[in-house]
Amino acid sequence: MDNYTIVFHQLFIAEIKRRLFEENQARIVQCLHSLSEEEIWFRPNENSNSVGNLVLHLCGNITQWVVAGFGKAEDHRDRQAEFDERRLIPKEILLQQLAQVMDAVKVVIDELSPDQLLSAVQVQGFTEHGISILVHVTEHFSYHVGQITYIVKLLKNKDMGYYAGLNLNQTGK
Repeated sequence: MDNYTIVFHQLFIAEIKRRLFEENQARIVQCLHSLSEEEIWFRPNENSNSVGNLVLHLCGNITQWVVAGFGKAEDHRDRQAEFDERRLIPKEILLQQLAQVMDAVKVVIDELSPDQLLSAVQVQGFTEHGISILVHVTEHFSYHVGQITYIVKLLKNKDMGYYAGLNLNQTGK
């Protein structure tokens, strides 16, 4: 294996892990801690999802695409149930489930070889290459974390401080 492939693999995996774990998982945890049990399950209407539904959905999606897709675990996902859930599942249970899923995802990602990133995998009726799977789950996760953040801001009128201490007005010059 050439040096470029090894370096690309290392950098790509490190970036995926940074986005999934350091940014997105941490933001979900922060959002959940900002809400009451009732607020976690708040739905403005039947065509919108609650934060709780979105957390269940993200757990199902990343398990299906990474743990089952790459890790070859059995896929028992019931996608519609993630959105249909109406019970007030306690915050601590959601946090525990998210942590367990993300721990399993981290193990699979840490074991991925450069060849697996280029190989085709069947997931949810799609045939995708490994790189595509990791890009998909990362952007999908980020998309829903944005929705979760918006709900917290709507309910709490709160700046989440994700970029506190950083000067985001700097230019590339």
